[in-house]
Amino acid sequence: MHRLVLFDIDGTLLHSHGAGRRAMEAALFETFGTKGSPAYRYDGKTDRQIVRDLMRGAGFEDTVIDARMPSVLDAYMAGLEREMASPHTRVEALAGVMQLLDALVHRTHCVIGLLTGNLEPGAQHKLTAAGIGFGRFAVGAYGSDHEIRAELPAIAQRRARERLGLHVDGSAMVIVGDTPSDIQCGRPIGARAIAVATGHYTMESLAEHGPEAVFGDLSDTDAVLAAIEHA
Repeated sequence: MHRLVLFDIDGTLLHSHGAGRRAMEAALFETFGTKGSPAYRYDGKTDRQIVRDLMRGAGFEDTVIDARMPSVLDAYMAGLEREMASPHTRVEALAGVMQLLDALVHRTHCVIGLLTGNLEPGAQHKLTAAGIGFGRFAVGAYGSDHEIRAELPAIAQRRARERLGLHVDGSAMVIVGDTPSDIQCGRPIGARAIAVATGHYTMESLAEHGPEAVFGDLSDTDAVLAAIEHA
């Protein structure tokens, strides 16, 4: 049976040290005249959800947010591309990521993909800047596909069927991520989750949400592969 292994990006595959947030805040200020609450956490959210949550908090109605959503996302993509090209921006693949991706390629029953709140072009910009080839991932579901993160696993499942001819049951899908949202989002279709504490959550706090396994990082390739196989 094929296994579909879906990776989150920020805090799981790479760190961009605030580049995404800087680009989003600039786009929000340009479009709405405010960046929203500085206390708001971006991790585990889709880009569209981030815009909606912050601008609702700033007092904007959904009708206004919806009308301006294309403009703010266009401004965000332009700003993110500038951030990724800047010599002052540091984007780095996290420990063990390249080794794990290389190992998964040699497991012919494993198909690797992306499941991320990033818009698809943003995902590509970040991965390229971190030296992780976007073409490594056979399929993906992105924040540009749906505002609600819990809708993304079914989209990835459908794309694997439509684009690759793979009929993957939810129980054969493994989501690797660094937030409770990553752990929880696949449950409606029976997907499993492996958590990694390379974002803003500790191993203990992630374990409270019931993933199949929790790691401090992805550097123990054999252990992570075993967890993927047995999830």
